[in-house]
Amino acid sequence: MSSNLPKVAWIGLGIMGSPMSENLVKAGYDVTGYTLEKDKVDRLVAAGGKGAASIAEAVRDADVVITMVPASPQVEAVAYGPDGILENARRGALLIDMSSITPQTSVDLAENARSKGIRVLDAPVSGGEAGAIEAVLSIMAGGEQADFDAAQPLLRVLGRTIVLCGPHGSGQTVKAANQLIVAVNIQACAEAVVFLEKSGVDLAAALDVLNGGLAGSTVLTRKKDNFLERDFTPGFRVDLHHKDMGIVTDAARNVGAALPVGAVVAQLVASLRAQGDGGLDHSALLRSVERLSGSPA
Repeated sequence: MSSNLPKVAWIGLGIMGSPMSENLVKAGYDVTGYTLEKDKVDRLVAAGGKGAASIAEAVRDADVVITMVPASPQVEAVAYGPDGILENARRGALLIDMSSITPQTSVDLAENARSKGIRVLDAPVSGGEAGAIEAVLSIMAGGEQADFDAAQPLLRVLGRTIVLCGPHGSGQTVKAANQLIVAVNIQACAEAVVFLEKSGVDLAAALDVLNGGLAGSTVLTRKKDNFLERDFTPGFRVDLHHKDMGIVTDAARNVGAALPVGAVVAQLVASLRAQGDGGLDHSALLRSVERLSGSPA
């Protein structure tokens, strides 16, 4: 391990956190991981990282603490309290929260960390499981320029497009907008798929030519095979997109922005979840369109 690289504690080793932490290990970082499921800690250890039995143990000697957990309550659970990050990380440590949470949670976290001498960036990501594995994520950050500059070498190991969007909470606001665009895009693609199939068109050919024109998108590129094969193995779960649509619709209401199409798609995501598909990939919005169209789902 290179001694000049910061020591990293990684909290949360799920679909995104596991490959991201492993990419840091491959880049020569000393990474100590903690998550609730021991087999996921074992996976990091097998990849060359270290495991910890608690958050306190993981963060004690870390220069950088990274959290990648599902939502605001989980961020608060790992950050606060006697066993949490703020009480156990050393002064001067940099906490990078890469979870997708409410902008206000990020603002509050930064404020609470300041009194402990801990610097904070909110740095949510876009790109899904494939982007995490391939280290081509888009990373949208909020916080101080100096802290962002210090984090840049590490973030460049994880992603390709890395932008400081403004003060604390700004990264989360941009991530909420990202999730709005992605959900509406998936819904539009799903409706097109059902329309094409009911019209008797060769679906694979149609999606190829659509993706080469103005209708093309990263969403269609990434999700085309999910649509064609009806493979909804989760790269990003409906449950999490449901949470994110709640964040964006609530934040938009707070700032006085109308999201008419976003509100409809938020309800479609909620409906999909209510029908028991919350654990599937968000491309499973296709199942809702099929049900509405009288097709088997």
